[in-house]
Amino acid sequence: MQESTPRFFDVHTHVQFAAFDHDREAVIERARAAGVAMVNVGTQIDTSRAAIELAHKYPGLSATIGLHPIHTSKSFHDTDELGGGEAAKGFSSRGEEFDYEAYKKLALDPKVVAIGECGLDYFRVNDEEAKNKQKEAFLKQIELAKEVKKPLMIHCRNAFSDLIEILQTTHYSLQTSITHFFTGTKDDAKELIKMGFYFTFGGVITFTRDYDEIIKMIPMDRILSETDAPYVAPVPYRGKRNEPAYVVEVVKKLAEISGVSEDKLKERILINTRQVFSLP
Repeated sequence: MQESTPRFFDVHTHVQFAAFDHDREAVIERARAAGVAMVNVGTQIDTSRAAIELAHKYPGLSATIGLHPIHTSKSFHDTDELGGGEAAKGFSSRGEEFDYEAYKKLALDPKVVAIGECGLDYFRVNDEEAKNKQKEAFLKQIELAKEVKKPLMIHCRNAFSDLIEILQTTHYSLQTSITHFFTGTKDDAKELIKMGFYFTFGGVITFTRDYDEIIKMIPMDRILSETDAPYVAPVPYRGKRNEPAYVVEVVKKLAEISGVSEDKLKERILINTRQVFSLP
């Protein structure tokens, strides 16, 4: 397969997940046929390694490595992410400790463009011990991002006040980063814009108007596109497994909401993506 210049960029996808075990190559080929390059995002040590392996195997793929906040404590098992069988049984009984040196080794791979998916997620968390575990892992990943000079790929749900406070106190605003699948308020967005953050939006914007006003207020040079595949497929694929080729529908809707032409936004997103990930 020869590498070609992409027309679209899915900056947050998970084609290394178990949901794609039966047709991964076909999914990647459909994305390439649609002109979509992608960043496969790690969520714990195994999926981070798998993301790197895919990035080396297929042109047009990059990777991130990191520990998702929900994986810092015992959590529900997502078969789309990690599969079933013994793997599911073993995973559901543990939370992963962030191994700085192991992740640093992965982070130095030239195919790795960011650290994460990391951050805070209080959606299913009520106790302070679990929140503190998330914060500790996040702080270590901030430290790693600073050391290897790569941006953060941030996940945040129901925790933006704590997230912003951590970013401010660690002075991470001095580096560029991405908040993926942004679900915060306008005030949260304003703070992150001041810090130089980029924002991704996915398939959910094609079937709800909840994010329209925030999208309109974010400068065009801070917007990126994602699928978060295999989750939250856009219209007209809603209810099906999501995949990177569907990012085309996300860009169409982003352009409509922003009031600009699809071609103009598509070009701007490609520029933004290359800037934030230091891609050629």
